Amino acid sequence: MFYFDRGPWFIYSLSINAAATKFSEVYFRLMPERGKYGRQDFFATLEVKIFTRDFISMKKIKLYQIDAFTDRVFGGNPAAVCVLDAWLPNETMQQIAAENNLAETAFVVPKGEKYEITWFTPTVEVDLCGHATLAAAHVLFQYGSHTSSTITFLSRRSGVLTVEKNGDALTLDFPADVLEPAETPEALITALGKAPQETYQGKTDYLLIYTSQADVEAFNPDIALINTVPARGIIVSAPGDEVDFVSRFFCPQVGIPEDPVTGSAHTSLTPYWSKRLGKKTMTARQLSKRQGALQCEFLDDRVKITGKAVTYLKGEIEV
Repeated sequence: MFYFDRGPWFIYSLSINAAATKFSEVYFRLMPERGKYGRQDFFATLEVKIFTRDFISMKKIKLYQIDAFTDRVFGGNPAAVCVLDAWLPNETMQQIAAENNLAETAFVVPKGEKYEITWFTPTVEVDLCGHATLAAAHVLFQYGSHTSSTITFLSRRSGVLTVEKNGDALTLDFPADVLEPAETPEALITALGKAPQETYQGKTDYLLIYTSQADVEAFNPDIALINTVPARGIIVSAPGDEVDFVSRFFCPQVGIPEDPVTGSAHTSLTPYWSKRLGKKTMTARQLSKRQGALQCEFLDDRVKITGKAVTYLKGEIEV
C-alpha cells in the first residue's frame, strides 16, 4: 500500500513499469480531507493497492523438437532446441529441459558468425551431446539466417564444435575420446547379466565390448544397479550384422535410462572400432527401440559423425 499527498494545483504521480511486472489487479482510491490548509485548500490521500503475480514478464522463446540421426519422424533421438537472444539463468534452462522431458534440450545463443551452445538433460547440464548439436544445426540451417555450409558452435565445456551440411546430411566434428583398459565393475556384470570381452573407460563413460549384435540386442539391464556405477553412462557394443558396429547406451545418472541415439558415445566407439577393424570410415547403428543410423570417421584426435535430422514440431514457450 502506497500513500501520496495531493494539493489543489498538482498531483504526485506513481510510475509503474508495466513491462517488468504482471498485475492481476491495481486499485486506486482518493480520500479527501478538509481544513488542513484553509477553506480553499484540502489534503487528500491516494491509496494504491497493487496485487502482483510474483513473476517477471513472460518471455517468448522459439522451441523446436527435432528427431536426430534418422530420416523419418519418430525415429532416431528427439531433442529440443531453444534459440535465445541471450543466456537464461542455468536454473531456468534446467527447468525448461525438465519440462520438455527429452534426453536433451540444446540452448543456442548467436555470437557474431558463431553460436554458443549448451545442453541439459531433464536433471543435469552435460559436457557434450551429439544428437542435440545435430538438431541445433538442423534448426539453424533450416529456419535461421545462417547461409554458409558450416556452423561453428562454442561450448564452455567441450570447446569448438563444427557441423557441416552436405545435402540433407549433417556431419559433426567432435574431439575423440581417449580410452584406457579398465576392470569391469561387478555391478555392471550383474546388471547386464553377462561379462564383456573387453572393458574400457573414457572421459565420462564405460565401454563394454561383446561378441555379437545378438548380445547387444538381448540386454534388459537392471537400470537401478547401473545407476550405482560412477559414470555418466555405459556403452555396450559389438560387431554389426549389416553395419561395422552396433551399440546401446544406458545413462540413468543423467536422468536417461536408455538414450535412443548418442552422438557423444560415438566419440568413444569410433576410435575403438577404427583400430580394431583397421578402417577410418565406418557405418554404425544404435539398437534402441527408435534406432538410429550413423557414419563415423576417425581422424586421430577428432571424429566425424554424420547423420540426418527431421523436424517433428515448431512452437513457442513462455517463461
